[in-house]
Amino acid sequence: MPQHTSAAKRVRQDAKRRLRNRYHKVRIRTMIKDLQAETDPAVAETKLNAIKAQLDRLAGSRVVHPNKAAHTKSQLERHVRSLA
Repeated sequence: MPQHTSAAKRVRQDAKRRLRNRYHKVRIRTMIKDLQAETDPAVAETKLNAIKAQLDRLAGSRVVHPNKAAHTKSQLERHVRSLA
């Protein structure tokens, strides 16, 4: 248990942030699975753009590492190109 008021506040803030980060990570994973299941190239392209925007946002706030975001975007772009 935290002995100081500021430490208790830090624990509360960390718990809130952890939940928020988990929500975003699960959401992006679900979006990726939806894209990989897609067979129509036009729909896949729109989903890809949404995923790329979301990954850039998460990388900017360091929820995911920027290199992981770049690698994921690259892999998904290759997948979408293979549909065409």
